[in-house]
Amino acid sequence: MDYRFSLRMLILLSGLLVPTGESMFAQGGPPFYTNDPGTPGNLNWEINIGYMPFFFSNQSVSHTPDVDINFGLGDRIQFTYESAWLRVQNPSTKTKFGEGQSNPGVKWRFYDGGDEGLKISVFPQFFLNNPDNAVRRGITPATESFLLPVEFSKSFGPVGVDYEIGYQLTRKGPNGFITGAVIGHDLTKKFEIDLEFYSQGPFHLAGNQPTIDFGGRYKIHKPVILLFMAGRSLESAAANQSYFIGYFGLQILLPPKSYDSN
Repeated sequence: MDYRFSLRMLILLSGLLVPTGESMFAQGGPPFYTNDPGTPGNLNWEINIGYMPFFFSNQSVSHTPDVDINFGLGDRIQFTYESAWLRVQNPSTKTKFGEGQSNPGVKWRFYDGGDEGLKISVFPQFFLNNPDNAVRRGITPATESFLLPVEFSKSFGPVGVDYEIGYQLTRKGPNGFITGAVIGHDLTKKFEIDLEFYSQGPFHLAGNQPTIDFGGRYKIHKPVILLFMAGRSLESAAANQSYFIGYFGLQILLPPKSYDSN
């Protein structure tokens, strides 16, 4: 990805966070890669279960499924654990199955401007290999990492914006970054649509993976929400660039609660 384009995108998305008008705000997190400052609420659970395909020119990796479990402690703290059962397919080898890395984390929304104000959180997370043979079999990378991102959310007229940027400290590999933005709108009380720009990778340009995707959420019946997303790389097809990414799954809120009336 061209460095000047990356810098311009970061500046543009950061500028969107300048406080302005009143409105709803989009929700990051599944089915999107960008997280938001939202938490489940005191003693509440948010469980996301999804199928996540990543198709590249030389291989495919699918989360079958990806399980993301979140628990709220107080109104501003969230404990998270995420992992997946992976399906890895290469043209020259047999399809492999195994457990992905474990991803524990804690989110703290330390600034909250209210329903229509700016919100900011920090969400430190670990990406750790499990004590199995997934690394030896080529299912998960040998690298392990610590991610320290900051999330912002704010409403802008009829749309909402979530923005996230973070530094990734990697063991046995190059350090890197993540950055992303979700721009969304509620079409009805039950149906939300969103557009996401996201990028991750090491700081040297050759490894960056910028993507664009479109998705949304449909509230089926409390406490179940349908999640869907599809997209692709912003760069031409290459070994490290995806020609299709997606998320198709369900979000379950416990204990069952009524949806917001907004």
